[in-house]
Amino acid sequence: QVQLVESGGGLVQSGGSLRLSCVTSGFTLNDAALGWFRQAPGKEREWVSCISNLDEGTRYADSVKGRFTMSKDNTKNALYLQMNDLIPEDTGVYVCAADNNIRIPRRCGDSKQYAAWGQGTQVTVSS
Repeated sequence: QVQLVESGGGLVQSGGSLRLSCVTSGFTLNDAALGWFRQAPGKEREWVSCISNLDEGTRYADSVKGRFTMSKDNTKNALYLQMNDLIPEDTGVYVCAADNNIRIPRRCGDSKQYAAWGQGTQVTVSS
């Protein structure tokens, strides 16, 4: 059974930092494309960051570039999102996703490409 479980969310003031974790099971992390997405109330799901298993390149949305860092640990079957210099616009439910059938690396930011999703962890950034 494929599972992804996020943790690390919480309430933080503007300028603060949070580190999200996504612990996975049921598949080989090194064989999958991995992504972080977020959704705020009243807004559509937004891509945040992703890593393709084909080129191992880390990609970021313009809104978080320079502030967020995505990483993974294949031995621990986990991926992470280090979020620094947080702003209220970062508020939302953060969800990790994985898929082993994304054949074009740049498509790892397309949520429609992913088959496995976690339940999400809430991140709230106050002014």
